[in-house]
Amino acid sequence: MASCTSAILLVGGMGTRMQPLTFSTPKPMLPLLGKPITEHQILKAKVAGITEIVLATSYLAEVFLPYFGNGEKFGINISYAVEESALGTGGAIRNAAQLLKNDGPVMIFNGDVLSGHSLDDQIAFHESRSADVTLYLTEVEDARAFGVVEMSGDRITTFNEKMENPPTNVINAGCYIFNRSVIDEIPAAKVVSVERETFPALINRGANVMGFVDDRYWLDIGNPAALLKATRDLIEVTGYPFMQAKGSTIDPTAVIDGGSYIGLGAKVAAGAKIHQSVIGDDAIIGENVDLTRVFVAAGTEIVAKTTAESEFFGYSQQ
Repeated sequence: MASCTSAILLVGGMGTRMQPLTFSTPKPMLPLLGKPITEHQILKAKVAGITEIVLATSYLAEVFLPYFGNGEKFGINISYAVEESALGTGGAIRNAAQLLKNDGPVMIFNGDVLSGHSLDDQIAFHESRSADVTLYLTEVEDARAFGVVEMSGDRITTFNEKMENPPTNVINAGCYIFNRSVIDEIPAAKVVSVERETFPALINRGANVMGFVDDRYWLDIGNPAALLKATRDLIEVTGYPFMQAKGSTIDPTAVIDGGSYIGLGAKVAAGAKIHQSVIGDDAIIGENVDLTRVFVAAGTEIVAKTTAESEFFGYSQQ
């Protein structure tokens, strides 16, 4: 079996749970420590030996190309499959696969997942099991919001998309390896869900659908609170209470903690308190401002003595 050197990144969703952050920015392009979530995923794929990746776009598709271009600056070939109307996860995979140049299995990434799992290990697992499809799986305390699997050994025997009383807490963690023959079977130019249609159909017919379980860090960045958590978690690894980008200035009397991020060129004035918050590039935080779990959009000014908790400043409303 050929090694996996191709990938598809599913970045077409509207991100309604992320509003108002996503009114003018697609969820996968929201910044995480100053880089789009998508960039973190692309760099992870590159480390695992992926040489080409197709971004399956739909909502605000025009935002991706100016930033990522052909991928040259990231050391990976990037192309774009634009859906005029959303095709679902399966339809998006089928549509994007037409642009891949390499043969062999394809790594598929959901566009809103941050994980510490090993892509190299998942690829090796897929090849050693002669799998048709390999799903990356993890365990969570409450599985109701996710696709849930049941297994016999490494083999997935049932796949249940979001249900009130899930039979297990082992969930679909949003990273798959598909053999090309499986992708070719997905109907072209039709709305297809891999979770509700493709996976159950493959299992029912006895295809080799395998589960790669990894208990390392995993986070579904599905809402603003999760984006704050992702920011805090990544900063926590560094051992610092917060992180600031180059060109930002922070008055010595300001108190910043809780895994806050201060963007490029931002200015934080005297006496400001910033906790578990994300301050956008070139934002201005006035004197004695007190912010907790707040997002401040790029270029936005917060006037002196403002106190806010769990709010959004400078984002367009629709």
